[in-house]
Amino acid sequence: MKDKSAKKPDKKKTKTIKVDYLARVEGEGAFNIKIKGGEVIDAKLKIFEPPRFFEAFLVGRRFDEAPDITSRICGICPIAYQMSSIQAMEAAFDVKVHPQIRALRRLFYLGEWIQSHALHVFMLHAPDFLGYEDAFQMAKDHGDLVKMALDLKKMGNDIVILIGGREIHPLSACVGGFYKVPTKRGLESLVERLKWGIEASVKTVQFVGGLTFPELAADYEFVSLRHDDEYPICEGRLVSNKGLDIAISDYDDYFEEEHVKHSTSLHAHIRARGSYFVGPLARFNLNFDRLTPLAQEQAKSVGFEPGCVNSFKSIIARAVELVYACEEALRIIQQYEMPPNAKVEVKPNGMTGYGCTEAPRGILYHRYVVDGHGIIRSATIVPPTSQNQKTIENDLFNFAQNNIEMPEDELTWRCEQVVRNYDPCISCSCHFLKLNIERIE
Repeated sequence: MKDKSAKKPDKKKTKTIKVDYLARVEGEGAFNIKIKGGEVIDAKLKIFEPPRFFEAFLVGRRFDEAPDITSRICGICPIAYQMSSIQAMEAAFDVKVHPQIRALRRLFYLGEWIQSHALHVFMLHAPDFLGYEDAFQMAKDHGDLVKMALDLKKMGNDIVILIGGREIHPLSACVGGFYKVPTKRGLESLVERLKWGIEASVKTVQFVGGLTFPELAADYEFVSLRHDDEYPICEGRLVSNKGLDIAISDYDDYFEEEHVKHSTSLHAHIRARGSYFVGPLARFNLNFDRLTPLAQEQAKSVGFEPGCVNSFKSIIARAVELVYACEEALRIIQQYEMPPNAKVEVKPNGMTGYGCTEAPRGILYHRYVVDGHGIIRSATIVPPTSQNQKTIENDLFNFAQNNIEMPEDELTWRCEQVVRNYDPCISCSCHFLKLNIERIE
């Protein structure tokens, strides 16, 4: 377990603290915190992954290639990219799919939510709260939890495999529906496991609800989708706790991205307002009334209710969403009937399409301009992590300032945890994050 013993920082000296390998985030990045005279003067999250140019790759390609190309952006949440892309194309061409296709897509996405949330809660985030370097160390003392996490993740993966053909970059989803749909009998093979999954998710909520959380609060603007009838995944309007309520097609009128010198990733903000917060905590705060009664009950049982502004408690929001995801997946399977056709015909025209879905980490926006021949002429993709980057930097600044007297080692560790609260998906692979804390006399 972590050694919390360390000397208090010396305000009279300039110091640099480095963490060269932080496994438990996806991709390559760094952050710098500058402290001068006992005051934090700067906090920056630096993403130095080389630009990947997916938007440029899409230009000149056919509209129906976009879902498979964009899924390669992320190995953890490829379905999110497929679904946002498909939604945008179907909006452009006014495509209407069968209700069972819509339900099957929701189930497909829920499989991704389950595997992603199980991975983050137990393997990436729980070690921070329990004082372990990683999940391997944690497993020595909490083997039952790690086994439960792996079983939950595998269940999510198996939902994806059954519908999509494989767990990473699945193949079946397409504009207009699916290339192939599963049988009812095939889906029913998951019923007993999902019943177990509900029980395991309830245990997860109780486990994370009993953790000790550092103090952190801010006046966040939470942004998520909101749907009239269900907890948002694939559809809805964009709303916030500060009055935002817009159609997905109006995204560009209210949000914008900007280049910053210290990062290869664009930073997104709300025009005239600034940073905002997307992801499970935002969804929970804005859509609590759309959760199932059991999910609501579990949240309340650990004192977790709408209005939470401590990003460290995002781990509870993910656990509550696990309960919901397992329940909703079970409901869809029990009501599923094979649609008459796996896909409908799609006739491209010269239009602009807008799509936004709820990836495990938050809203994922796609916009495509397609010509009359079905060729993509421009593409815009705004992933959740780029939308959270300004908020992460603000959290780093505030947490460091509020804990300025904390020993260097502990402050370093806690600041790493601040970043992990958001489960940042810097790239498809999990590499490292470098940390520098610079103290100036």
